[in-house]
Amino acid sequence: MNRPKSRLLPCALASVALATAAASAQRPTLSPNVLQYVSVDTPTVVLTHVRVIDGTGAAPLENQSLVLRDGKIAAMGLTSSLKTPAGALVLDLTGKSVIPGLVMMHEHLYYPTGPGFYADLTESFTRLYLAGGVTSMRTAGNVAGYGEITIASASTRGTKPGPWIDATAPYLTGPGLDLGQMYELKNAEDARRMTSFWANAGATSFKAYMHITRDELRASIEEAHRRHLKITGHLCSVTYREAAALGIDDLEHGFFVATDFVPDKKPDVCPGQGTGMKSLLDVDTNGTAFKSLVADLVAHHVALTSTLTVFETFTPGSPEPPGLDVLDPILQQDFQTFRAAVNSKKESIYTRLFAKERAMERQFARAGGLLIAGTDPTGGGGVIPGYSDQRQAELLVGSGFSPLEAIRICTMNGATYLGRASQIGSIAVGKQADLVVIGGNPAANISDIRKVETVFKQGVGYDPAKLIASVKGKVGLF
Repeated sequence: MNRPKSRLLPCALASVALATAAASAQRPTLSPNVLQYVSVDTPTVVLTHVRVIDGTGAAPLENQSLVLRDGKIAAMGLTSSLKTPAGALVLDLTGKSVIPGLVMMHEHLYYPTGPGFYADLTESFTRLYLAGGVTSMRTAGNVAGYGEITIASASTRGTKPGPWIDATAPYLTGPGLDLGQMYELKNAEDARRMTSFWANAGATSFKAYMHITRDELRASIEEAHRRHLKITGHLCSVTYREAAALGIDDLEHGFFVATDFVPDKKPDVCPGQGTGMKSLLDVDTNGTAFKSLVADLVAHHVALTSTLTVFETFTPGSPEPPGLDVLDPILQQDFQTFRAAVNSKKESIYTRLFAKERAMERQFARAGGLLIAGTDPTGGGGVIPGYSDQRQAELLVGSGFSPLEAIRICTMNGATYLGRASQIGSIAVGKQADLVVIGGNPAANISDIRKVETVFKQGVGYDPAKLIASVKGKVGLF
């Protein structure tokens, strides 16, 4: 898969990114609260006789050994030729695979728990993400304010179990949604002020939302980039082409929410997400208009986030999402009611659009675009952290990517977007020991990605069963 050059940023941005990566690479001292979920905590660990799927898209390497020392990958090679360091803990992983820790790029720490209301579930969700093999993630807009910034800091310090988190500020959007958990921007200066405020508060990422204007988006982008931070968008009032010209770094939900093809679209006005989706049904993916949009996004180095998992829940006839049993029983029933309503529909726009979107994402990636992946645990529910990240990899394969490509999209591509590819996203000597041990071969059968046995974050092995057991049946309560 061809990769585009990353967006050119000021030297100061590169320095800050490197400093942040270096700081986060230091192995923390874990608190008792975290240690209860740890199964491997030894300064030097050797994984022997393991299949290495390195995250670059390269063919798997068989019968390998990995030496993990002080949170990093110290050595790698054939088990028959690699010397085991004295005093190391040796784990025989014959028949198993190791992949890089997943780097997922549209995650949330909240979930729909009532009509128009999203509950802050930072405690349970961070555990589930880690249990599913997610060792680094970006939240994509938050409704908990300081809560996400605090849990991101706690995870980095080792006082809470969870992935490394790129914590996104509260949404940047104007009037139109009538959601009490979101602030409504007044004008461009207000957008600049809000971006500055949350950057000062510790947010490391920003997200523009449906009813932002071009002037507000421009101000937000300028301020975020001045702070050496990135900004993504789930757009509607602003088209993809307009956002690319303004300098946005990423666009959410693939092409599902693009309004570029809405006839007579008015500037700075959201025609409605449904109207935008209907316009996509008539788009010829091999036609000049769509190819021109893809080329424009690639030329501007705009990444695209695939979130097939959330849209699958809206598509009639889709399989039941994995992991529902971790939810509070009331939320389990709420989702089953929602799912029954979806499946009862004789006609649904998603039946056609879901397949078309997958083709659009594939075409974007084949054109050299940076396709990254996430899950978006919102919608009508049923998108469960960790479980849905594994499902997203399966859906990418169903879209026409090979298993190795899907793993790359969910690992190295995310690390590339974050500017952390020198530290995470692939398996190589000198990189952070963020690894997932899998009881199978996801390079041959992507569904084996669900068979997570141990998750290493900075060389510490976490027990997914313990993490899941700590929240099972209670997700929605904390």
